[in-house]
Amino acid sequence: MKNDCVMVLTTIGVSTDWRTLASQLVTERLAACVNVLAEMDSVYRWQGQVETDRERQIVIKTTAERVPALEARVRELHDYELPEFIVLPFAGGSGLYLQWIRESAAG
Repeated sequence: MKNDCVMVLTTIGVSTDWRTLASQLVTERLAACVNVLAEMDSVYRWQGQVETDRERQIVIKTTAERVPALEARVRELHDYELPEFIVLPFAGGSGLYLQWIRESAAG
């Protein structure tokens, strides 16, 4: 079976309700799992200026098939004008874990 599982990265501001965001994505079966990492400092260029903010990295496990719907939903829920949305294919992994992702994110 080909590996159709992916990891999606996005960031949110520390004041964003990450529990609600993560819960909605899993409840709506857009994600099998959402990991929310600890607060971090981010330095980035935005509209010609160098900015510094406190953010959290969000790691989402899903399938390639669910990515378009996931991206649309992240844009709806996100408070950033241009949220990070990076899709990374899995090079491999435990067959049972990958099957769990497929079943959990089945639309």
